[in-house]
Amino acid sequence: MKRRQFLQGAGLLAAAGFAPRAAFAQPHELEAATFPEGFLWGAATAAYQVEGAWNVDGKGESIWDRFTHTPGHIKHGDTGDVACDSYYRYREDVALARRLNLKSYRFSISWPRIQPTGRGPVNAKGLDYYKRLIDETLNAGVRPLVTLYHWDLPQTLEDQGGWPNRDVSDRFADYAGLVTQALGDRVRNWAIFNEPKTFTQCGYWQGNHAPGRTDPLAYLRATHTVNLAQGKAFRAIKANDAHLQVGTVCDVGNMVPATSSAADAAAAERWRRFLNLWFLVPAFTGEYPDGVLPPGQAHELLGFRSGDDALIQANLDFVGLNYYSPWTVAYDPKGNGVPGLDLQAQWAKIPGGGLGRTDIGWDIYPPGFYDVLMQMRQVTGARPIEITENGAAYDMGPDAHGQIHDEPRIKYLQAHLKQLRRAMRDGVPVRAYHCWSMMDNFEWSEGYSQRFGLTYVDFAHQRERTVKDSGNWYAKVAASNIVI
Repeated sequence: MKRRQFLQGAGLLAAAGFAPRAAFAQPHELEAATFPEGFLWGAATAAYQVEGAWNVDGKGESIWDRFTHTPGHIKHGDTGDVACDSYYRYREDVALARRLNLKSYRFSISWPRIQPTGRGPVNAKGLDYYKRLIDETLNAGVRPLVTLYHWDLPQTLEDQGGWPNRDVSDRFADYAGLVTQALGDRVRNWAIFNEPKTFTQCGYWQGNHAPGRTDPLAYLRATHTVNLAQGKAFRAIKANDAHLQVGTVCDVGNMVPATSSAADAAAAERWRRFLNLWFLVPAFTGEYPDGVLPPGQAHELLGFRSGDDALIQANLDFVGLNYYSPWTVAYDPKGNGVPGLDLQAQWAKIPGGGLGRTDIGWDIYPPGFYDVLMQMRQVTGARPIEITENGAAYDMGPDAHGQIHDEPRIKYLQAHLKQLRRAMRDGVPVRAYHCWSMMDNFEWSEGYSQRFGLTYVDFAHQRERTVKDSGNWYAKVAASNIVI
């Protein structure tokens, strides 16, 4: 099927038709939501954010090691050198997953822990760590959902050009093949990437994440290399075992026009195609969404070569979606500062803050979760969807009795889970939900200043873990399949 036929069939070429925001207390939000038997309740972490042990047992330097060790990049000068100390405390982490009644634990593998320079033979000690972690998870009766890349590119590969260098797509496919060959007997569900939109945009365009570059053209090239890597890695994994379930994880948001004007609606649609579809439509069709790059210039801007349409395709077995917040989009004739990427749009906060904001400043709008799931179903089709991240940053600490009362997080999760169940009733094939995060951790450029965890981590005193009120609430949900 050609790209235009696919997009027309999915309704993606129609003008954006966003429904007005509903009031907070909708009937479906007031009712209890019962999830189906067998639904997978989970939580998520990522290697750099929790493991620590940044330079032990043969691990190579990652771009995040280099970035955090460079003064001025991270709030308070924080690093992930120790993080949650999970490299040594992984048994505590799995015990925590059991206490929370999790059926699925999503975590990632550090590429430079497996291949210190991004190429060559496996570092046996690094691989052994993941074998121990996975075995511990399986012995606890919890399904491991493993992400191959959650942003920690080996620094050696960045020195050779990083993601804008298309050679990295071959290096990544080699890595994916090595890991799944070694661990595919234990792990049956694999996510190739986490949020490729974010790590390319923030790392190569905006520069607030590793590797800290601000080169718009390099950014566009990086997006294409990532799509090449996704297709090549998919085939490398399937060559090891065709029965492995292979997906990828994209962060999505519903793009809401700032006003009822046709110009704002068109701007929101352009951003939706670019931010929500840029790493999925190429996997399904071999081409990029229309209406984003200038006609006739797309291949040059991306570094697209003959035959790449086949290389970027991947018939994914499932799709992981991360959702936190909506975007309000307004028409902006000045553009966005990226040569060749003239989306003529700007983001804005929801007027009046929507339903408020989390401590990190992100707008809260639970119906947006429903909206974006309904939109994404038109793209992903019948493939199973896993919610691979959803959660909120609230920075409550222990009271005098050592307890953490984080009621705002409970309300956030409660409202979003009811919108999730609503979408499932309306036909979205969601089989799992993973809260971000199982524990407080290193939150990238925010360092340790933002806490998303169901579990409080005392970063000042030996990384002790304490389940918050939200963690106890979530454990009851996971045990009962009911959100009150």
